[in-house]
Amino acid sequence: MGQNAAPFEYAFGENRDSVSPSPPGASASIFADRSQVRGLLSDLAGDAGMQVRHCADVAPLRGETLPALGEILIIDVPIVDDTLAAVLARLGQRAARGGEALILSTSANAIDTVYGMADWGDAQILVNPSDAERAMALAVAATRAPGQSVGDIASEDRAALMRLTEQVSMLVRRIEGRGDEGFASENLAKEPDKGFIALTPRHERATAARDNGTLPPAGLIREIIRQRQLRAKFFDSELFADPAWDILLDLTAAQSERTQVSVSSLCIAANVPPTTALRWISQMTEAGLLKRVQDRADRRRAFIALSDKSVAAMSAYFAALRGSSAVI
Repeated sequence: MGQNAAPFEYAFGENRDSVSPSPPGASASIFADRSQVRGLLSDLAGDAGMQVRHCADVAPLRGETLPALGEILIIDVPIVDDTLAAVLARLGQRAARGGEALILSTSANAIDTVYGMADWGDAQILVNPSDAERAMALAVAATRAPGQSVGDIASEDRAALMRLTEQVSMLVRRIEGRGDEGFASENLAKEPDKGFIALTPRHERATAARDNGTLPPAGLIREIIRQRQLRAKFFDSELFADPAWDILLDLTAAQSERTQVSVSSLCIAANVPPTTALRWISQMTEAGLLKRVQDRADRRRAFIALSDKSVAAMSAYFAALRGSSAVI
């Protein structure tokens, strides 16, 4: 960092800015323009046993030379301008290459800009996060720092992380036909082809999808989505949270419609908080269920689509349901 750069500010009290020769945990750097957020993040990092190396606004990140950042980099940027977007893209690429464990919190309005700037790898993107979500992100980041392991996370956070990973892994196994019960049941596939008449509105009746990889009509899928959403009018919506399936259904409909889906739109379709939705999108992309598609008109944006594997699996799934009148 150049000599004219503003010094880092530390907001921890008299002794927090000293560097321990034997830090109790991973070292972290915090950059946030909002002072209250800096204070909160430093408290959470301290509670997690981390050594806070830097705590400052985002100005130092705009320089040509980055400071020594430590093992965990925490950035809060609710508003992203073009200059900051370039900085974050550089940091995202650095994290994807195996640099610092990166936690980036932003606002709902900036999701598409942030997500489209780089392939974030293992970076965690939080949207208008709660204190609990920030604490969970720090716990996950700690496991990715050198010398740390999943055993260092609090038991309830570790359980949540493993539950998410196992659910996505189970979905992948089923799609690849390695699970106990795949999407396309051999017995169901042999049933007579009755089409999707029972589920499709009369004016939209169409021939059923075949096993050749074609998807059912978009109208059918949108009707299934509508029926699923209808439950929230009568019950607590959290009882039926199933973001992976909601994501797959929305992208399947878009595939049939030949439309592109932005990250922010997919977060809404997932019917869970944006941070949770992004976590699922990231996990499912890493697992090969989804793919990232760069916007040709604006390189700062990216869309999400089904992978070829998922297109084939969803086609087989709907083909196996021919004649069924209850698909929720």
